[in-house]
Amino acid sequence: MHATTICCARRDNEVAIGGDGQVTLGDTIVKNTARKIRTIRDGKILAGFAGSTADAMNLFERFEAKLDEHSGSLTRAAVALAKDWRTDRYLRKLEAMMIVADSERTLLISGNGDVLEPDEGVAAIGSGGAYAKSAALGLLRHSKLSAKEIVVEAMNIAGSVCIYTNNEISVETIPAEK
Repeated sequence: MHATTICCARRDNEVAIGGDGQVTLGDTIVKNTARKIRTIRDGKILAGFAGSTADAMNLFERFEAKLDEHSGSLTRAAVALAKDWRTDRYLRKLEAMMIVADSERTLLISGNGDVLEPDEGVAAIGSGGAYAKSAALGLLRHSKLSAKEIVVEAMNIAGSVCIYTNNEISVETIPAEK
């Protein structure tokens, strides 16, 4: 999947999700400052997407509807979205992935019906996802950086390696910064 990198990390009581701002169309950069991270449920849930913008907007709306249907349960909403995504004829064509997180868990959701919770609280998706995840795991294991600092540094590393990732990073955290 080209066009973006999203990275999530947990440390202590903080979870952070960051995304780069680059949007490409073919081999051309058309925007540098897109926001691919959202807070929902009054900042209690973070969500980030990799893939086409229209597909991601559709998935965000559907995920929020699933949260409403399942009384705000992150896991139940993610499983319901993944089920619909895999079985619905229209949704199956969407080319995107999502990372969602609340104060307790991080979940990666794919159109294959996957709802995965990473072992160490680090997840990354998109074209630079492998670079960001590797960097975040190294920083989590061998530094005292906060979750937000880990995400920013991991995204900067990914941006220096992946041509579809830039260093215009936006980050959201739980608990929300004051």
